[in-house]
Amino acid sequence: MIQKAPLAERLRPKTLEEMVGQSHLLGEGKPLSILLNADKIPSLIFWGPPGTGKTTLAKLIATQTRAKFHHLSAVLAGIQDLRNVVLGIEKEKGEASYFANSSSLLRATAQLPLDVQHHHILFIDEIHRWNKAQQDALLPYVENGTITLIGATTENPSFEVIGPLLSRCKVYVLNPLNEEELKTIAKRGLQELNREIAEDALAFVVQTSDGDARRVLNTLEIASTLARSSECTIVLKDIEAAVQRKSLPYDKTGEEHYNVVSAFIKSMRGSDADAAVYYLARMYEAGEDPRFIARRMVIFASEDVGNADPEALRVAVAVFQAYEIVGQAEGWIPLAQAATYLAKAPKSNASYMAYKMAKADVEELGVLPVPLHLRNAPTKLMKEMDYGKGYRYAHTDSNQAKDQQHLPDKLKGKRYYNFKKTSL
Repeated sequence: MIQKAPLAERLRPKTLEEMVGQSHLLGEGKPLSILLNADKIPSLIFWGPPGTGKTTLAKLIATQTRAKFHHLSAVLAGIQDLRNVVLGIEKEKGEASYFANSSSLLRATAQLPLDVQHHHILFIDEIHRWNKAQQDALLPYVENGTITLIGATTENPSFEVIGPLLSRCKVYVLNPLNEEELKTIAKRGLQELNREIAEDALAFVVQTSDGDARRVLNTLEIASTLARSSECTIVLKDIEAAVQRKSLPYDKTGEEHYNVVSAFIKSMRGSDADAAVYYLARMYEAGEDPRFIARRMVIFASEDVGNADPEALRVAVAVFQAYEIVGQAEGWIPLAQAATYLAKAPKSNASYMAYKMAKADVEELGVLPVPLHLRNAPTKLMKEMDYGKGYRYAHTDSNQAKDQQHLPDKLKGKRYYNFKKTSL
């Protein structure tokens, strides 16, 4: 019995039109499409998480540009493998040159394989795994045009790809696929498997995939095998068995979503770190977008902690960035750190309330005149109209400047910012 290729491999797009996702790179007027249409593909680095189409896109570029495609995995290959590829390319180019310059064999040129007459793409998967010396070995072949390099990496190329190589490549970021894109891929997989799927099962496949198309297809393939052969519909328990994880009752657009998010924020506001981390786990394990959770904590750091602990905002922003680096598998670690930090931080909503009150006055009173002494006077006429007259510069006249009126006359003496730090 001939073993079928994995579903993800069988469904790998054969044309750019079949490619799902990365609409910021592909399509009318998009960078990669423009380069492909002009047949001027430079050496490239594709940076993105697993299952976003880095290998597929490299192969499609080779097909579109009629290039010969060479594939090395940086995990298994080394400099000798690179040399073998280059020697093969140089041999083919030598044969092409010989036929082209030989009058007796001129007609044979037309019989050469197309890739001998055209350029060569070397795709290196996980290029960040190669050390400096190995990456250095690529430089002369990229520089002289022997190869067009396409490297794929899940790590930030600024840190993992040497500068000289990076300067010779254009870096494109591939994004995790969104829900609709993942559903499109799932439906293709189901058609190939001749299966149907229940709505809740499909939603769970998407939730647990972390934007990874390959993971979607692998899950469906396993679930299809686990499902009873007499049933053509894959149900939730089949998906749960495939991913070895239970689906939690959590609707990301429904009431449960808002209930849990509200409880999470109010637990941090009430300085209850235990409850905060519990509701964080509820959201994270149920498939809530971690970036949504991180954004809520950034807002909370300003709204509820504020200037009682200005470091809180830095922590929240850093955690948002940390998740982008760490990814789904361990992203909960920095998120938990931020949630507990924010919960235990002293609280002040003074800046938040100050803005709300100021906004109310702006809406009620309209545009009030700025006091003359606060206005700039760049022209003689404006000086004659007393613009800037009597202004006290705080750095040289601090005693009088502190009593200087800054609000419009109608709001003179109004207090918006009433700072009070609370700790529970």
